[in-house]
Amino acid sequence: MAPPFAHAGGVAPRAVGRLERGDCAIHYEVTGEGPPIVFAHGLGGNHLSWWQQVAAFCPRYTCVSFSHRGFFPSTAPAAGVDPAAYARDLAALLDHLRLERVRIVAQSMGGWTALNFTLAAPERVVALVMAATAGPIDLVRADASGGAELAAWRERAGSRNETLEAGVHPAMGARAAAEQPALHYLYRALDALSGGLDKEALRKRLHAARDKSPEVLASVTTPTLWITGEEDVVFPSFLAPGLAARMPNGRHISVPRAGHSAYFERASVFNEAVAAFLAEEG
Repeated sequence: MAPPFAHAGGVAPRAVGRLERGDCAIHYEVTGEGPPIVFAHGLGGNHLSWWQQVAAFCPRYTCVSFSHRGFFPSTAPAAGVDPAAYARDLAALLDHLRLERVRIVAQSMGGWTALNFTLAAPERVVALVMAATAGPIDLVRADASGGAELAAWRERAGSRNETLEAGVHPAMGARAAAEQPALHYLYRALDALSGGLDKEALRKRLHAARDKSPEVLASVTTPTLWITGEEDVVFPSFLAPGLAARMPNGRHISVPRAGHSAYFERASVFNEAVAAFLAEEG
């Protein structure tokens, strides 16, 4: 058992563990008490990325944060990281923790984990949050214009990324770097912890794994909140309202003055939206 985690309401229990998966090991932490929430991080993070969410939710929920295979301090298979294993890793972790039904909050890359798991085991997911991600959904087929608007967005986003000052992380953006330099520094430091992982190779695998038609979303009855940042240059936020509309219980909100990582740079707004959603959906 790790040292307890202090919060405004007292002291939350906290446990740290390691799940052996045969070809790698998954690091996880469990903080708080109550209904379980699982947090699935993005390509630029690890389990620590959720520090602002764990602190906010642990007084009322059991918060499970973990590092995907290959991300610090989890280990990577010798053959490299295949995102096809993410949902299986999550299923094994929940079984290990004896958590039958959970809420999942996923950011960017974590959307592959969360949505694939929800499609495979919908009975185990009480509610789902998709933040700046469509996971394995084919973005071209999600674009009502047949890909034209997506191509135009990618050109604009690429131009904006090219003009970023050296050292500015695209997942945070110029606004966060200028207005919240300490947070921007922390984001870059967390990203660097997984410096031994070939993230460009993994990014290509993730893009190749966008193989699901948006039509599959119609079968997902799990209440789902899509959260995007207005200034995101990594994920095409304009697609999210249409994706949410394809789901029987989907909805979308946009966070102003936020880029790809609203959960990190606008944590209070993000947390309030997620808290209200979870309170309503159980």
